[in-house]
Amino acid sequence: MSSALFQFGEMRPEYPMPVLNERAVRAAAGVLFFLGLISFMNAWLTGNFQPTRVFVVSFLIEFTIRILVNPRFAPIMILGQWMVRKQQPEWSGAPQKRFAWAIGFVLAASMLYLVVLNHVIGPINLIVCSMCLTLLFFETAFGICIGCKIYNFFNKEKAQLCPGGVCEMPADQTPTTSLAQTAIVIVFAVVVGIISQWVYSTPPNRVADFEKSVATQPAAPIDPAEAERCKVPDFAKAMGHEEKWKLHNNCK
Repeated sequence: MSSALFQFGEMRPEYPMPVLNERAVRAAAGVLFFLGLISFMNAWLTGNFQPTRVFVVSFLIEFTIRILVNPRFAPIMILGQWMVRKQQPEWSGAPQKRFAWAIGFVLAASMLYLVVLNHVIGPINLIVCSMCLTLLFFETAFGICIGCKIYNFFNKEKAQLCPGGVCEMPADQTPTTSLAQTAIVIVFAVVVGIISQWVYSTPPNRVADFEKSVATQPAAPIDPAEAERCKVPDFAKAMGHEEKWKLHNNCK
């Protein structure tokens, strides 16, 4: 194993290219997904964007070290490697990972400009953050590197040593899903939908009583300046985001 400061991946004699331990990569993606989801839901549900700003800066530092210095010195990668230290390494090609992480770096840099530096609140933040969480989720949950798949569209040399051997697996050996299994999934989704509809149509009595008491309370005088500040913009109305926009901007 090389200990060079500026290096991306490890050169091992059995592989013709730099490689990374896929288990450590997935573990690190899981840590980032967990922290990112907490900050995202905190902003979405409470309107507090401070955890999101901290996460964006931390994410950008992590990926800057991964791409421009060495993944071995990135804090979350170190943590991921430690978490899987007793597992047999699974080596995957480093070039496609660098491309995939570059996508994450661009997303993080965009969020830094929008959320951290300019305090922008709008649908663009939701889209960028959702893209980032989606990439992390697929990486940690399924071992699917979406960025690595995009890599093949921009490089003549296709990705090699992909997680799970998908790059080398013949198409005729890909596991298939039977009609019975598909039917089970569909039936399960329908049952969950029916249960959800029943649950939401019968709220607990305490919630119903609270809503009734709020509805009967006399309305407080409305400050014209506050009413103007809390006027919901058109983009929030168009995406059905009125109530969340009011929450994020501390409006009632």
